[in-house]
Amino acid sequence: MVYDKHIFICTNQRVAGAPRKSCGEAHGMEIVEAFKNKLKERNLSIKLRAQKSGCLDICDFGQTIAIYPEGVFYVGVELSDVDEIIDEHIVNNRVVERLRLETVRAKRLNQ
Repeated sequence: MVYDKHIFICTNQRVAGAPRKSCGEAHGMEIVEAFKNKLKERNLSIKLRAQKSGCLDICDFGQTIAIYPEGVFYVGVELSDVDEIIDEHIVNNRVVERLRLETVRAKRLNQ
């Protein structure tokens, strides 16, 4: 099946004591379940899939999700951000700039 929007939520977990963070340690599966439940509740008329993924390799920016076909990466995602991402990106096709990888990366470089 081809999806109009495909959401990948990192749930990677590294071994204890690993030098890098991992998304799954924080709340990866909680975010997967939140996306699945909220999308099901809304019963949107587009073909959607939200699923867990392995490492997206930008762990230093916090919990990461990627949405395709746009190829937008969101970082530092919290449970409280799920509704905004659905409303803005999934429903209205607008990027949530404050969570977009490029925006967060640029802010870090300017600090």
